[in-house]
Amino acid sequence: MVAARAGESWAREALFRRYARMALGLAFRLLGRDDEIEDLVQDCFVQALSSLDRIDDPQAFAAWFTAVVVRTTHKLLRRRSLAARLGLRRGREEPVDVDALIAPTAPPDVQMELRAVYRIINDLPAPQRIALVLRRIEGASQEEVAQYLDVSVSTAKRLLAAAERKLEVELGDAPEPRRRR
Repeated sequence: MVAARAGESWAREALFRRYARMALGLAFRLLGRDDEIEDLVQDCFVQALSSLDRIDDPQAFAAWFTAVVVRTTHKLLRRRSLAARLGLRRGREEPVDVDALIAPTAPPDVQMELRAVYRIINDLPAPQRIALVLRRIEGASQEEVAQYLDVSVSTAKRLLAAAERKLEVELGDAPEPRRRR
């Protein structure tokens, strides 16, 4: 880490080799099949490598870099959403390739549930989608979700609760909330 901060190319390459797969996997789980994933990951590394001086503890690089990937993905999703609302881009062209995420040995009922969940996740607003994927798929705590999204823990809880409610309603696990008149 010290060598990478000093601009040593071999150290920066070592960071890339060590964390590229993690970044690609996380971006894939957040975005789905997407032509821009590799560009997104490269952008994340450019940001990270130019900001290494912000990390006090070299052991914290993985968590810090995860936050960089999450925030960069969030920005991309927001830009796409805005472009779609302005009519400059169609909605998501490619849903998440669930078959690439499901272990072939997963029971059929688990596979069906994951397909249903990802169909719903594709339609969630970006902050809710990212929070839910981080919590349910990546196994992040609420505090980590807040850290990665750079929001308060209470905001992370609200995002997760809204996403969970949407899942429950869509999967038929909860009644549709009553609307006030």
